[in-house]
Amino acid sequence: MLVDAHLDLAWNALDWNRDLSLTVEAIRQREKELGVQGKGRGVSTVSLPALRQGGFGLVVATLLARLHRSDLVPGLQRYESMPGAHGAARGQLAWYEAMCRQGGMRMICYQHQLANHEALWARPGGPDHEPLGFILSMEGADPVLFPDEVDMWWGMGLRIIGPAHYGPSSYANGTGCVGGFFPPGRDLLKAMRRVGMILDVTHLADEAFDQAMEWFDGPVLASHHNCRSLVNDQRQLSDTQIKRLLERGAVIGAAFDAWMLVPNWVRGKTSPKEAGVTMEHVADHIDHICQLAGNASQVSLGTDLDGGFGTEQGPLDVDTIADVRNLRPILKKRGYSEADLDGIMGVNWLRFFRKNLPAK
Repeated sequence: MLVDAHLDLAWNALDWNRDLSLTVEAIRQREKELGVQGKGRGVSTVSLPALRQGGFGLVVATLLARLHRSDLVPGLQRYESMPGAHGAARGQLAWYEAMCRQGGMRMICYQHQLANHEALWARPGGPDHEPLGFILSMEGADPVLFPDEVDMWWGMGLRIIGPAHYGPSSYANGTGCVGGFFPPGRDLLKAMRRVGMILDVTHLADEAFDQAMEWFDGPVLASHHNCRSLVNDQRQLSDTQIKRLLERGAVIGAAFDAWMLVPNWVRGKTSPKEAGVTMEHVADHIDHICQLAGNASQVSLGTDLDGGFGTEQGPLDVDTIADVRNLRPILKKRGYSEADLDGIMGVNWLRFFRKNLPAK
């Protein structure tokens, strides 16, 4: 079973009006027929059939209260109010619930549910028939109206929160910003710790990252991150940050967004062909983390392949997410053992969640 720790499935279904039960090819064709314009349109890479084709049995699926529509003012992505963000996230949660009722997806909230899901997928024919398992995460905490509302979200199945996304959130500074948590942010972390929520440090500004690692003593992960030493940008993890995460038992998911893979990428201008971006570059970032760790047990996949872009901003050798399985032979050529490869492609995430999801 392959595991991807970051996909914005509901956001794609609702904000971009995609029927993810269709093949990638059908989604692309539909957008072309409708004349839908804009970044990432007509070149999508993710759907439920493509995930199944690639061997993905479990993903971390997000609630993402962000706007990315061609009819809006350029650059306007954040909701003007927290109730607006709250409503958007509740709507996305309703989509996941509907997909579960239709039998296409299965929400995983507890350790025993994960064990059962793994067992069902391991049966003969399981990968062909079982629903896609998902663990629910929130990317940017604006939908949480106040810290004590964490209890409500926990009761609805949320198991991971990343306090910030691009820019400032209501709780912390995120990508592209300088600074730490805002006053409600520390209470958010306390509420998360109290209920057992996992902290995703992805997108936290550097000072906010440092504060989170100091203030929060619960389980942490980095769902979709690459290495600053290879691509120098604040969105990436520095070696010091990587080492701190390794010390805390975190797993780091390698992202497939091209601008995070190679230096000097200009979003909206550079093409994968021009930059020569392939999964070899993903392997470079994975290998760097493994060298810092001294092993391959704390790095895996967090592709973000549906995060507002498509083939125009992904590796040349990824037409759909099913192609991610071809990362395995790339890493094998670099000398990784079969056990290492199993870990990177999914077992490392499974081990993390077996330990850090609640028992009941």
